[in-house]
Amino acid sequence: MKIYVNIKACRSGNGTECAPFKTISEAAKLAKAGDEVLVFPGVYREYVDPANAGTVDHPIVYRSVEPRKAVITGAEVISNWKKYKGDVWVSSIGNGIFNDYNPYTTKVFGDWYFADNAHTGEVYLNGRSMFEVYDLEDVINPKVDMKSWDKSFTVYTWYTEQKKGNTIIYANFHGIDPNVECVEINVRRNCFYPSKTGVDYITLSGFVVKQAATQWAPPTAYQEGMVGPHWSKGWVIENCEISDSKCVGISLGKYLQPNNENKWSLGRVKHGTQTERDAICQAQIEGWTKEKIGSHIIRGCDIHDCEQAGIVGHLGCAFSIIEDNHIHHINNKQQLKGAEIGGIKLHAAIDVIFRRNHIHHCTRGIWLDWQAQGTRVTQNLMHDNTPPLGTELPQELSLGEDIFVEVSHGPTLIDNNILLSIFSCKLATQGVAMVHNIISGPFIYVGSGTNNAGTNQPRYTPYHVAHRTEVAGFMTILHGDDRFYNNIFIQNPVAEEFLKVSKEKNWERIAVTGTAPFNDYPTREEFLQQFFVSGDTGAVEDRNKYYKHLPVSTGGNVFCNGAKPCTKEKNFRIVDNKVYVDLVEKDGKYHLYTNLNEVLPEFETEIISTETLGEAFEPEEKFENPDGSPIVFKYDYFDNGRTVNPLAGPFATKESYNEVLF
Repeated sequence: MKIYVNIKACRSGNGTECAPFKTISEAAKLAKAGDEVLVFPGVYREYVDPANAGTVDHPIVYRSVEPRKAVITGAEVISNWKKYKGDVWVSSIGNGIFNDYNPYTTKVFGDWYFADNAHTGEVYLNGRSMFEVYDLEDVINPKVDMKSWDKSFTVYTWYTEQKKGNTIIYANFHGIDPNVECVEINVRRNCFYPSKTGVDYITLSGFVVKQAATQWAPPTAYQEGMVGPHWSKGWVIENCEISDSKCVGISLGKYLQPNNENKWSLGRVKHGTQTERDAICQAQIEGWTKEKIGSHIIRGCDIHDCEQAGIVGHLGCAFSIIEDNHIHHINNKQQLKGAEIGGIKLHAAIDVIFRRNHIHHCTRGIWLDWQAQGTRVTQNLMHDNTPPLGTELPQELSLGEDIFVEVSHGPTLIDNNILLSIFSCKLATQGVAMVHNIISGPFIYVGSGTNNAGTNQPRYTPYHVAHRTEVAGFMTILHGDDRFYNNIFIQNPVAEEFLKVSKEKNWERIAVTGTAPFNDYPTREEFLQQFFVSGDTGAVEDRNKYYKHLPVSTGGNVFCNGAKPCTKEKNFRIVDNKVYVDLVEKDGKYHLYTNLNEVLPEFETEIISTETLGEAFEPEEKFENPDGSPIVFKYDYFDNGRTVNPLAGPFATKESYNEVLF
């Protein structure tokens, strides 16, 4: 059945084409498996709570009749502004508009959130979120915030207080009349998000969704977003524009576990790492299985200007596909700080595939935290995911990378990507394979970052039955168990500004690009040899070998501009010519300008495959497809076929360096 919605109808009807509903919510109460809700262009200022589930063969489809013309927003227009002083105006809003959730009395809060004061509310000037300050004087006399990536707009400030049952907002519009321009405030917590779990097989297609007052979404709490399935299975979110969530745009994350809700922040006595382990085990008891949870698809979306993450997820993200998305300008205001920030931040991304995404100008590109088992990051373009020079760096997590893999046992596969940020990867983990990438920045945190800071207590993390959610065991991170094949490493200068901050704060960072951080790691042959020594009895004095670094394998890599191979590197080449790689946007397309097509050496490399990479050590799982079939890396960034002696890097031919990347 088709159900019609049109905000421009003279009055709400019965959902037929001749008498459409005026709100999507009316349709969402009735839609059942196999139904299609067709939404005509217009601005829908409502929270849509899908009541019913679809089925795998008969999903419920919510479709914008004209792509990105139907807008679901969590905001309302405010047009009762009065002059207060100078460029500052004031508005008084009755609290009845907020129902039971007032974003201007609700503070951002949760585990791994490291800032104070910020409310979940925002003020938007012509669709752009202004900067909250915590003293009226800072509205009257605003100062540039050097932490922001866009410093010039930080003087557009606002402040809120409560008076006699009203929310009072003061804002500095710098000569703009807020009663003439569009000024909105977010009043709803979510936009398209079921209030109950188990609402399976929903498709959201072609909408603009924006401006929700979402709460911080850590892995040890109810992990909400502006849009999301809320612990369900089989959602498709496609061709949507998702923007301006206070915290998270799309959540594929965890349901509410009342006995483990921000337990670290509220109870204090049990560390967040342990409450995270508890959450995983509790979820298994309560039905976290491949048959019931996950397997979502996010594709073709434009996700931007969210302040925690574009996409977040814990447990509920397993077995999903995230492809062909444009994710950009995440956490650029830098008013929210914490350990859950990135273009994409997933915990337990079991068998998740990230492919053909363009991720840039985010505090961090992709952050894979815990249980990146069977995870594959392939054919993505990432760049400018480190703060611009001149930005104040208030905390370590503000200095980002293209990819961060943390305390996972793998297998985690990173192949055919173009990584152009100042720092390419943060590898506080093991069980990673990097194949056929361009890597133009250092690896950082190699061999570190896996103990609870200052305690020397290791972070034991789970690994799973292959391609399942069931926990197979727990183990700390030994580091290593990594493979680097057929990559191009390009040493680019790391600005003195970053090196200075790293030294001052004792951050474990290096300025050298290449595999050199693995100099003291054994080869596979050296690793195995220590277990088969004559006279080895397995006595206590012999057991240290079980807690040493795991082996690292290499081959076919190319090192440019002084990038350094590790001391045990095999079958590699060093390019003497100066190499340049410039990414240029022209007419909305991204072009790569480089001389790699002229200087890239051809030598005896091999086609890499699942057989080459072997098994990740702890889970004893191969680097393979989610269905268990082997991978042969014979196709490149553009899906062109490689020869039997392939070029290093993401392209099968040198001519491909002249093509449009995205």
